[in-house]
Order: sequence, then structure tokens, then C-alpha cells
Amino acid sequence: MVKQRSMWCASFGVLALVTQVPQTRPAPTAITTPDPAGALRTISTNGAIDMTGPFFQSLGTNGRSCVSCHVPSEAWSITVPGVRERFEKTNGLDPIFRLNDGANSPTADVSTVRARKKAYSMLLNHGVIRVEQSIPANAEFQLMFADDPYHYASASELSLFRRPLPSTNLRFISTVMWDGREVNPLTPMTIANPFQTNSDILHASLSHQSLDATNGHAQGIVDLTTEQRDAIVNFEMGLHTAQISGPAGFLDSNAYGGPQNLSGFPFYIGINDNVNDPNGPFNTNSMSMYTTWLNSPNEYRRSIARGEALFNTKPITISGVKGLNDNPYFGSPVSFTGSCTTCHNTPNSGNHSLAVALNIGLADGSRRTPDMPLYFLRNTTTGEVQTTTDPGLALITGKWKDVGRFKGPVLRGLAGRAPYFHNGSADNLGQVLDFYTSRFGVQFTKKERNDLIAFLNSL
Repeated sequence: MVKQRSMWCASFGVLALVTQVPQTRPAPTAITTPDPAGALRTISTNGAIDMTGPFFQSLGTNGRSCVSCHVPSEAWSITVPGVRERFEKTNGLDPIFRLNDGANSPTADVSTVRARKKAYSMLLNHGVIRVEQSIPANAEFQLMFADDPYHYASASELSLFRRPLPSTNLRFISTVMWDGREVNPLTPMTIANPFQTNSDILHASLSHQSLDATNGHAQGIVDLTTEQRDAIVNFEMGLHTAQISGPAGFLDSNAYGGPQNLSGFPFYIGINDNVNDPNGPFNTNSMSMYTTWLNSPNEYRRSIARGEALFNTKPITISGVKGLNDNPYFGSPVSFTGSCTTCHNTPNSGNHSLAVALNIGLADGSRRTPDMPLYFLRNTTTGEVQTTTDPGLALITGKWKDVGRFKGPVLRGLAGRAPYFHNGSADNLGQVLDFYTSRFGVQFTKKERNDLIAFLNSL
């Protein structure tokens, strides 16, 4: 076990975390919590991390607050073990268990503990919240049929099961929400102007998201004040979260891991973009935190450094990816060789530096599991039919080409927030690599798998 050197240690559960910090006690300057790979740490560029503000307050009518689905000890998202612990402690009555979006259907039976365990099975098994969206009136497609195991979804209200995105490291994002629906003013999530600053748009988008989340997830009936919304956004924008320790020891020891280093890395819209970074050419070696460990006497550190090099350079044949292979901005290549950093190009944070939504096949009907709704969509012009578990960006734009397209998340703090992908379909990082093997034919040796997982766990 690695000895922790944090100034303050939060408990695993958020309820305990909040109640164990009396308001008369100074707010912590760091939150360090255990996770499966060691320990995770959050700092704030605002200074102390105030856990008494609107982010932690119940501002709706069903007992929820932002922290209900953005738990500090779970990398500011939720995890399956954390959700299950809350269910067991409260018999499924914790505020996260609410019919409007925590249940598989808003009409589910929740009259008994046994019924609630069935009603909230998607949340309990995959850490996903149900998002309801309708097909736009002007869409280029229509719903032919919804195969919903929960007998609820329709064209007017599709049930989409998605992971809560972390409410930390937001300084590095280029769009808000998996499908970009909270971008304010709304612009198609295709190509952002690489010369624009995103600070004003990002603040407005997060402000609008806080309002929608309170009125939707928390079933608020009174709009948040401007002061409350600003307080939530300013709190979120100050947070920086990263793995701080693990089998290799402290990740900022003769290296550049950890949240303090993360808070100093630069970001602007288009940084290290594959085509059009105004300040220089694309560098495939966008991850460079652990190069100093390549010759370390510590094998764990060498493994992390090798994994980082693989992330930067392991060849991947990229084809059939909507948003890349069909995008004239990138030259519409039928196929090309890239690496993990082709899409995760922002230096040392790992998201895409432009607002480019991609369809890598995660929502394809062929990958549907029996507990997930399946939608049969028909192109109203060509008659072409697609099956998908989530149309993604297409429900915002109404465009056929956008079916199944989502943004990629910031990768920092991965070890603390399994399961992975927008739909929680990968329980662990090994299954993430399995997906890339099956989808893109990437072959990993056992050593490469171990090294890549060691690196991803160090983020």
C-alpha cells in the first residue's frame, strides 16, 4: 500500500464526505481518496475546495444535488461499487434512485426493495442515467421500431442510457455533454473555429447545463439564480483531478503526473489538432508525463512509461469512423494509420481539442446487449436503415450522418471512474482495449496490454 501524503482525506461516500467536514473547519485544499489503482487527488485553482456551496446543495424537489451524480471520491462521476453501496445503505432510497431518470423507465415499480433493485438495474450494473430525448421534427430519419426491454421508449421520448461525465478538468473540454446539446450558443459539434477562445462559450454552456440539470435531474421548479449558476460553474472550473499514487509510488516524483502538474498544462481550442493548430503541427507524442521513467530502476515506472509511448505511437488503422473518415476537414480519407492520440490529441489531458463528435461503433446495433434499448432508424430520403442503442448527436442536429456520434471525454482520473465509454459498456480498462481490438483490429501483446493499462491507471 502506498503511503498517502495528502493534506486531507475524504471518505468513500459523498454523504459521509460532506458531513465529516463541519462548516467551522477550514475547507480542504486537496481531496485525496483511494481508488482501485492507488489514490486519486483533486485540487482547485481557486484555492480551498468549498463543499458548502450550491454544487453540494439540494436545489430541486427530489433531494438531489450536483454531487449526487458527481462524487468527489469517484473522480467526480459515479461508479458501480459506489452506487451499489448507496443502494444497500438506503434500500434504494438515496436521492440518486429517482424514477425520472435513475430508473430504467419512469413507470417502473419501486414499491419494494426487490422492485427497486430491478427498476434501477441499469444504474446499478452500468452506472448510467436515463436521458430522454425526442427525434427532431425536421430530422432526416424516423423511428421505425423501438425494441425497449422496459416497454417505454418511443419516437417522442427515446430512452438513452449514458454515464455522468466528470465535473472536473473542465478547463480542457471543447464541448459540453456527450452529444454537445448544452453548447450555448448551440453550434453543430463538427469543427470549432480553432482561433476562437472557448472561455465565454464554455461558461455559458456550463451555466445552462447547471440549470437544465437542476430542473431535470433534480426536478427543480424554481430556476437557479445567476449567482447560483455562476457559483457552480466557478467551482467546477477550478477543479483538477488526476491519479496521484499507485504501485509506482507518487506519480509526480521525477515525472509530471498528478493534479498539480495537470493544472499547469496549456489548453486552447485546436491545440495539437491533427490538421489546423494555429501554433504548430500535430505531435503524435501528446502524452509526455512519464518519459523520464523509461530508464527508471522501478519496473512499475518503466511499465507506465512504455504504456505512454504505446498510447502515442501504437499504429491503428482508422476506417469507417464518422466524423473522421467522412470529414472533408481531415481530407475524407477512406482509411489512414493513426494512434490513440489521433483522437485523444490534447497534450496530457487526452480529450479531442476540437468539438469533433465521432462514431467509433459503440452504439451500433451489433454491439447491443439485452438490457439496452435498440432503435431502428430509417433515412426518409434513401430508405436506408440503421440500428443503434443511442443516436447521439443526430438527436440534436437531425442529420443522418450524425447517428451514433459522441464526443470523447478527458482521460485524466480514469482509474477512479469505471465503467467506461458513454454507455458504461466496458467494466474495466482491459475491456476498453478489447473493444479497440474487435473494432479496429489492434493487436496487443500481453506486455503491451499490461503497459497500456498501467499508463491509463496513472492518469
